[in-house]
Amino acid sequence: MLVDSHCHLDFPDFTVELDAIVGRARTAGIGRFVTICTRVRRHGEVLAIAERFADVFCSVGTHPHYAHEELDVSAADLVARTRNPKVVALGEAGLDYHYDNSPRDAQEHGFRIHIAAARETGLPLVIHSRDADNDTARILEDESGKGTFPAVLHCFTGGPDLARRAIALGHFISFTGILTFKNSAALRAIAAELPADRILVETDAPYLAPGRHRGKRNEPAYVVETANVLAEVRGVSFDEIARQTTANFFRLFAKVPRPAAAAA
Repeated sequence: MLVDSHCHLDFPDFTVELDAIVGRARTAGIGRFVTICTRVRRHGEVLAIAERFADVFCSVGTHPHYAHEELDVSAADLVARTRNPKVVALGEAGLDYHYDNSPRDAQEHGFRIHIAAARETGLPLVIHSRDADNDTARILEDESGKGTFPAVLHCFTGGPDLARRAIALGHFISFTGILTFKNSAALRAIAAELPADRILVETDAPYLAPGRHRGKRNEPAYVVETANVLAEVRGVSFDEIARQTTANFFRLFAKVPRPAAAAA
């Protein structure tokens, strides 16, 4: 069994054949999916998909691209939405200095609001960090001084210093199809050295299709290819990576019920 810990099943890319996409992933051995919210104001659409499929769960949050549009969203608003049994995480929230689609002070404000909600609920925060290693680490360390909270740096593309500082705080690091790209040797070197109990795999579908699918629309079934490469760089079997990343997922996303076979 594998888990796609981060995908976007509400995106238009999947509208026409969502049932088939989920079916292909199940056939590939994907036992759980977390479809990630990017705008609180559109959370209803994300939640509807999670409620449609027994093995799909969701988050609630505001992507840093839209932080300036949802400055009025409070930690209390987020916490209230997590009371639904299908809502198992906060985010994605964080910092994106690559595109800078939202003012940086708005991004930081939103990031800290989501951290407060994660701290209050105990649910994991899904962190987006791109070209913002120093500020991401600074905010995580500062906020950890106010009380611990669970989190995962999703679609990790940062450097070894951010990885080290996140791990020191007890957070997780998740890899997408970028790990399989030819020019990702530095990222593979980081993946090879991380503690086994802190790694996850994801697709970030419909983006970042791995390996032989590169350049095409990504989908949850393709998380298998990322897991294969992660196993190779760590010098373990595919079965071991599947077991470890799935166990890590259920420790972090503790609200997600385990399948009967996984719980046995």
